[in-house]
Amino acid sequence: MDDVRAGRLSRWDRFWDDAHRTLTPRTWPASLTRWLPAAVDVGVERHHVAAPRLGTGRPLRIAFASDFHAGPTTPSHLLDAAIERLVDARPDVLLLGGDFVGYRAEDARPLVERLGAIDAPLGRYAVLGNHDHHADGRAVAALLEAHGVTMLTNRTVCLPAPFDAVRLCGLDDHTAGEPDANAAFRDAAPVRVVLMHGPAGLLDIGRHAFDVAFCGHTHGGQVALPNGWPLLTACGPLSRQYSAGRYELDGGRTLFVSRGVGYTALPIRLNAPPAITLCTVAAGRE
Repeated sequence: MDDVRAGRLSRWDRFWDDAHRTLTPRTWPASLTRWLPAAVDVGVERHHVAAPRLGTGRPLRIAFASDFHAGPTTPSHLLDAAIERLVDARPDVLLLGGDFVGYRAEDARPLVERLGAIDAPLGRYAVLGNHDHHADGRAVAALLEAHGVTMLTNRTVCLPAPFDAVRLCGLDDHTAGEPDANAAFRDAAPVRVVLMHGPAGLLDIGRHAFDVAFCGHTHGGQVALPNGWPLLTACGPLSRQYSAGRYELDGGRTLFVSRGVGYTALPIRLNAPPAITLCTVAAGRE
């Protein structure tokens, strides 16, 4: 991780990541799920977003998943469940919001091989998360590209007809990457779909217009009160303000923040179950 990226992470974040990488050479943290309040399945959260300028009567089906954290902290059954849900969703386009690994880039390979095999006729796209950058962002990105997942870092992609009014706009991570919103939003389009790692990406986006944005990073706190209020929050600004769920922002912009799939630190989830997001974007109202 270069000096620019390192400078955007706190000393505590860097210390914790380095310590965790040293203390977890094997999968012993995931084995603790037999005693701790851990998740046993991955849910599907379904939403509808109206986009009158879509230009077609056919709805666009988007599947979004993030924060797999493949490695010593995430039990394999959760990754299996997430893949199964994404396959069953039969999306037009698959968006992946980063943190494919917990602490080591090589842990991404089995996961990425399976993500790249998911049928999504309009493509599979990804951005990196802070854990990917810290582990070795270039290595994780190379694995994704090699297995049919297109990196969308600070760039825009036009979808083919009948969805040629839609641009996918990808942004690098706010805390560990080098986000460039002007590059991500360079081409004007009637409908803009944003992919970023965490809600702090809103600070980089500023006043740029979009219809719907997808991110993760927060885990919903991973441990939360029964009302969903997170007891702890992920690094970076806006993680508590937008901890999980759907948010209607100014300018007709909609933000989805996923709780993600895996774990950081110990494999504990309480009142913050893992989930993927399935969103239908259509010209008509819900």
